[in-house]
Amino acid sequence: MVAAGTTSRLPGSAASLTFLGAAGTVTGSMFLVETGRARVLVDAGLFQGPHALRRRNWERSFHDVASLDAVVLTHAHLDHSGYLPVLARHGYYGPVRCSPATEALSAIVLADAARLQEQESERSRQHGYSKHRDPRPLFTEADATRAAALIRPAPFGEPVEVAPGVTACLRPAGHILGSATVELDVEGTRVLFSGDLGRPGHPLLVPPRAAGPADAVVLESTYGDEQHRPPEDDVLAEAVTRTVARGGSCLLPTFAVDRTPLMVRRIEDLRDDGRIPAAVPVFVDSPMAIRAWDVYRSALRAGDPQLRPDLEPADLDWDERVVMALDRDASTRLNQPATPSVIVSASGMATGGRVLHHLAAQLPDPRNTVILTGFQVPGTRGRDLADGARHLKIHGAYVPVRAEVISLSGYSAHADGAQLVDWIREAGARTVYVVHGEPEAAQALATRVRDELDQTAVVARHEERVRLC
Repeated sequence: MVAAGTTSRLPGSAASLTFLGAAGTVTGSMFLVETGRARVLVDAGLFQGPHALRRRNWERSFHDVASLDAVVLTHAHLDHSGYLPVLARHGYYGPVRCSPATEALSAIVLADAARLQEQESERSRQHGYSKHRDPRPLFTEADATRAAALIRPAPFGEPVEVAPGVTACLRPAGHILGSATVELDVEGTRVLFSGDLGRPGHPLLVPPRAAGPADAVVLESTYGDEQHRPPEDDVLAEAVTRTVARGGSCLLPTFAVDRTPLMVRRIEDLRDDGRIPAAVPVFVDSPMAIRAWDVYRSALRAGDPQLRPDLEPADLDWDERVVMALDRDASTRLNQPATPSVIVSASGMATGGRVLHHLAAQLPDPRNTVILTGFQVPGTRGRDLADGARHLKIHGAYVPVRAEVISLSGYSAHADGAQLVDWIREAGARTVYVVHGEPEAAQALATRVRDELDQTAVVARHEERVRLC
């Protein structure tokens, strides 16, 4: 757990960067910038995936939380924001700077994550499948509320002093609403953090601008060794059609923020075009996705420049034929739908939430299909399914996997290897630190940066500390 201790401020004007997460893995983003006068975190994310990684959420050796001057968030996804409640619980009272949309979405995401953890710890206590005698959540709803209260939004494009000698400037990253790249001026040294970088062609968001000059770049590499395919509408349509024909239902585990409504919209388009049966009902079983979508609609009404200028309010309306499962009873009925259906439910990697109950009920039936539409972190149930698992452990019991499982990467909201290289092409950085990717993806991107841009590129190591000037 977060530990108290003495600060490690550097002498004089020296500045350093320490990789406290997302190094050698695609989760847990957290980067500590220190000078003789300041300590600033960029991102405070949760580790997800295998048990060894998740243990780090409890064991992080982050010293002297109260000495932090500021936290700067790139966006609201849990692997970038989910550790904030832990910091708040252990004495952090400083500001959290992020975009206004990230403020709105983080309040929703953190509260939902806390609620799920509390429910899971209580369920494991009642049913006895935890190895701990008194299972407890990493953080509570009260912790999430405390963390959200620390957020102080900063507008895009305007430098803000976040600590003595450290200025931050946020620019749209095009990944989800509110997502930002973060440029830190650290006593004259310019350090650029990509956060999660979006790809051109997002149906709602404008693409990120190319990176400006920087002395160092911290670059994500989720898809650093891949080239994205176009959205796989044909594969999606064929999967839905054959599943319905054999009397089964399609279950889409999706990320609540951004991905759920976009996949629903894609299915609506396929239905309108006659590419899937017109009568198949579509259910959305994610209260968090519904709340997050309201943030998108508010942003459109306010003329948020992150959104594509050709969007109309109707583009963000739920189709009247889409049915929302707003309460627990409605969600429970979707475990065994009365007719072949399409069910879109969080979470995207099947790490928690209502989708687990649907998976437990539907995976044993070979008539059904599970459709994965986003990156699946190793060690998650989603990754196990993508890798062909024959059984899945859910709520302490093993469930056989007899349903069809397909993985679609064409709907990703992350930039691929070529797009990441293009983004930093003009930065001219002395060093590019590659993070937020599995080892093969990170190494492939580092090699590409060296070969194509003739820049020093290294794959960061967990808890490695480097000098910035």
